[in-house]
Amino acid sequence: MRSDSIRQQFSERIISSRHGRTARRLSRSLATACLGITCLGLSVATAWAEPRKVILDDDGFALAQWMVIKAPDVQVLGVTTVTGDAWAKEATAMALRGVEIAGRPDLPVYTGASFPLVNTEAQTERWETLYGKLVWKGVWMKHWVEPTLQKLPPYHGPDVVPDLPQGNPTVKAQSERAADFMIDMVHRYPHQVSIIATGPLTNLALAQRLDPEFASLAKELVYMGGSLNPRQTRPDEVAHQFAREFLNAPRREFNIRFDPEGASIALRAPWAKITMIPVDPSTDTELTPALLKRLSRSDTPVARSLKTREAGFPLWDEIAAAVWLDPSLITRKADLYVDVNTQFNASYGDILSWSPGYQPGLGEGRTIVVQKIDIPRFEDLMDRLVAAPQKPLSGRPLP
Repeated sequence: MRSDSIRQQFSERIISSRHGRTARRLSRSLATACLGITCLGLSVATAWAEPRKVILDDDGFALAQWMVIKAPDVQVLGVTTVTGDAWAKEATAMALRGVEIAGRPDLPVYTGASFPLVNTEAQTERWETLYGKLVWKGVWMKHWVEPTLQKLPPYHGPDVVPDLPQGNPTVKAQSERAADFMIDMVHRYPHQVSIIATGPLTNLALAQRLDPEFASLAKELVYMGGSLNPRQTRPDEVAHQFAREFLNAPRREFNIRFDPEGASIALRAPWAKITMIPVDPSTDTELTPALLKRLSRSDTPVARSLKTREAGFPLWDEIAAAVWLDPSLITRKADLYVDVNTQFNASYGDILSWSPGYQPGLGEGRTIVVQKIDIPRFEDLMDRLVAAPQKPLSGRPLP
C-alpha cells in the first residue's frame, strides 16, 4: 500500500470518529499501515512521517539511485553529477536516462564538477611512476594493470558523451550548477536534506567553499568512499579482483583517491551527522549472475534495464543507498574521526582515522563507519524496490 494512501485513510477514519468507532478503526488502520510498510522492508514510522528529502550525488547512475527513487516516503529533490568513473557530462546523460527509466523525468538533474580540485591525470601518472600502479583510475583509465574479466570502459575526453546502451535521454539537464543547487536546497529546507554521495566529493567541497553554512544546514551526509581494512571474504574469482588492491593498500579507495583535497574539505565541513560506507562491507557482496537474474525478473522498466548490466561487481553504492533507507541493515559499525591524506606521497588519498580522543583536532569529522551489513536482508530490499510498481518508462523505449 502506498504511504500517501495510508495517510489519506487515516484522515478519513479520524473524521469518522464522531460516530464512536475511533479506537477500533484506528487500530485496524495501524495494522494495515504496518503491513503495507513492512512489505517493503522499511520502518513502520514512515507511515506517519513527512517524506525524507534527499539529493543523490554520483559519477554515474545505476541501481543505487533507482532504489532511493522507488522507495516509499522519499522525496528526491534532484540528482547531481560529478566526474569520477565517468566524466560529469556523460554522468549527466546517464542520470537523465536513469530518471526516464524510473518513470520520473520530472526529477531535475544538475551537472557538477568536471575535474578534481587539485589532482590531475598527469599528476596521477607521475604518482604511479613513483609509487606503483593503481587498480582503477576512473576516466583516466587506459588499460588494466593485469588481465581481468570486466570490460575496460572507452577512454575519451570530458566533452565526449558516448551513446548509452539503454538509449539516450530525451530530457535535458538544468542550467544551474550542482553545487549551487545543493546550497539552494539546504537553505530552502534547513536541517531536512540528506545527501547521498557515491562518487568523488568534489561537488560537496565546492558547495562548502561557496557557502560556509552549507554542511551545517544539511541534515546529514551519507557517502560511499574510503577504506579502512577490508578483507577478501568471497571465494569466487571475480570478487577477488576487487579485493586484491587492499592486501597492500588497505586505506586506498577510488572515490577519495580521485580528489583527495575535495574529500578532505567535504569531510571537515560541520555536518550534523556523517555516515561513511567504506569498501570494507562491500567485499561481502557481489552482483553475481544469479542475483542479477533475480533482480531483473520482474517487468518494471528498472528491472528490464538491469538485464544490460555487467555482473561481477561488488555492490558499493547500493550499500550506501540501502543503509540510508534502512539503517537496521547495519550489523557492525564504528565511531571514528575521519580525514584524508592530501600530502603528495605514497599514501596520497588514503583515509586517516582515529578513535575519539586520539584525533589531532584539525577539523576531522566524527563519523559513523559502516563495517558489516545483513547481506540477505540487503539483497531482499534491492529486489523489492526494483520490482515495486512504478510509473511507465519515459522517453525512448529500452533496446
